[in-house]
Amino acid sequence: MMRKRPIFLLPAVAAAALLLSGCGGTAARDDAARAEPAAEGFPVTVSNCGVKTTYQRPPQRAVSLNQHATEVMLALGLQKSMVGTAYLDDKILPRYQGAYDGIKVLAKEYPSFETLLTAEPDFAYGGFASTFDEKEGRSREALSKAGINSYLNIEECPRGPVTMATMDQEIRNVARIFGVPERADQELKKLHGTLDEVEGKLAGVTPAKIFVYDSGDKTAFTAGGAGVGNEMIKQAGGVNLFADLDKSFGDVSFEQVAERMPEVVVIYDYGNQPVEDKKKFLLANPALKDVPAIKNKRFAVLPLSSTVLGVRVPSGVESLARQLHPERFK
Repeated sequence: MMRKRPIFLLPAVAAAALLLSGCGGTAARDDAARAEPAAEGFPVTVSNCGVKTTYQRPPQRAVSLNQHATEVMLALGLQKSMVGTAYLDDKILPRYQGAYDGIKVLAKEYPSFETLLTAEPDFAYGGFASTFDEKEGRSREALSKAGINSYLNIEECPRGPVTMATMDQEIRNVARIFGVPERADQELKKLHGTLDEVEGKLAGVTPAKIFVYDSGDKTAFTAGGAGVGNEMIKQAGGVNLFADLDKSFGDVSFEQVAERMPEVVVIYDYGNQPVEDKKKFLLANPALKDVPAIKNKRFAVLPLSSTVLGVRVPSGVESLARQLHPERFK
C-alpha cells in the first residue's frame, strides 16, 4: 500500500528554531487551555489505540494526515477547525473540493515533524499507523510533548472484526472530539442509506468468490479478514477467499490463489502502477492460467481510498456490488 514516508529536511539552525518556537507555541496554548473552564459538552475522554485523551474543548487547529482522515473531517463540516492536511491517494471527493481548497496542504505525502509544527496544530488525525512513525519523529508521544493531541483511525487497532459498526464508531469518535455528535448522526444516516439500498438489490444473490490483488510480483499482497475490505466484499455480494488471513493485508503465493480458484479478481487502484498493467501481469502469470477469474477475464476495480475505514466505504460497496452483480442494478 502507498505509505511511503519521505523526510523533508531543513537546515539545522532553522529546524531547531522551528522546533523550539513550535513546541513553545503549542505548549503555551495547551497550558492556557487547561486553565480555562471546559467548553459546553466537555470534557470528553476518548481512548484510542492505547492512548487516552481528555479534551476540555474542541480542537481549533487540526491537521489531517491521509485521505480517509481528511474526508471524515470534511464530511463532518470541520474545515474551519483545520489548519493543514497532507497525503492524498486519489482526488478529493467532488463534494468536499471547495472546503478542501481552503485548507493548507503541508506536504504531498507525510510532512516532517518540523513542517508539522509550523502549522501550530493542537490536534493531528492520522489514517494509518505510519502517520505516527516513531522513526520519522512523528510518534504520538512526541506530538503530545509538543502540546498536540492525536487520534489514529481505529482500523489500525481493531478490537474484533472490522465491520460497518467500526465505521460508525470512527465517525462518531471524531464528531465527539469536535463537539458535533449530531453531524455524525446525519452523515451515518446517509451512509447507511446507501448500504441498505445495496442490501435490498442483492437479496438472495449467490456470493462471488473474490481474490483481492493489491500489488506484488513474487507474491500477491491481498486483503485479509481483519480489515474493512473484507466486510465490503461481503456487503457487495462476495466472499473473500483469504478471509482466513488474520490481518488487514498480507502476502500469499500465486499458487495459493490458484488453489482457491477465485471467480473475480478485485484490483486495488493506487500509486504508479496502472490497473491495466496489473491486469496484464495477472493474465500472463502461469500459476493463474487455470483460475476462472483469469480465464474469463473477470476483474473489478476499487480505488485504495475506498477500501480503508472512512466515509467512502458505502459507495465503495455499491461500486463493487455493481461490478460483481450488474444484473441486479439494471
